[in-house]
Amino acid sequence: MSAKLVLSGVRKRFGDNEVCKGIDLTVQEGQMVCLIGASGSGKSTLLRCINLLEPVDDGTILLDGRDIAEPGLDPQPVRARIGMVFQSYNLFPHMTAAENVMLAPRRVHGRSRSDLQAPVTALFERFNLGDRMGHYPDQLSGGQQQRVAIIRALAMQPEIMLFDEITSALDPELVGEVLDVLRSLRAEGMTMILATHEMAFAQEVADKVCFLDKGRILEEGPPETIFGAPREARTAAFLSRVL
Repeated sequence: MSAKLVLSGVRKRFGDNEVCKGIDLTVQEGQMVCLIGASGSGKSTLLRCINLLEPVDDGTILLDGRDIAEPGLDPQPVRARIGMVFQSYNLFPHMTAAENVMLAPRRVHGRSRSDLQAPVTALFERFNLGDRMGHYPDQLSGGQQQRVAIIRALAMQPEIMLFDEITSALDPELVGEVLDVLRSLRAEGMTMILATHEMAFAQEVADKVCFLDKGRILEEGPPETIFGAPREARTAAFLSRVL
């Protein structure tokens, strides 16, 4: 396995508040990395830095060996390679599910509706939403809307997928259908970084778990180590509260 993404000394401040304090992280091709930690520990900000939604104040982010955090770099080609799905679905209410999914490939890659019809239909059918393509967001359940948001990111054919607490806004009975999508992506070898509160899921599917605390990765390792025998007292204290 080769390193797909390497973060070195990544720092991010908002005013006097340093949210990421020199984060080092290596993600191998095809790995699923789960970020866990309390709210405010820096998980979401770290994902936004990787996707270049937030410029970093210091450090490097190497994607296939190239520093994408370089000042002045056009973020759009990078974002086309790194898909991101948020806690809120951010679907346009006046567009159907299919129109929401086709929007970015049409605008960014200049592809036509007719050109996109077959691959987009295949994505909807793959995630059991083939009969919902013509529905508007308010006609879909929260779990269905989140799956459409994932399909929208996948339609750009990204090399890496970032997921920011994508189940936290869902009713408990809808969480499973979204996690099943992540399981299928993992089985296909998609490189993924996931900020999550779903500890059982992280234990089951993660290749690597990183515990973030106050803007630092305090501890990382395979799930059996992090959940079964954490080295750091803070990790153990956090897990005792959430498990």
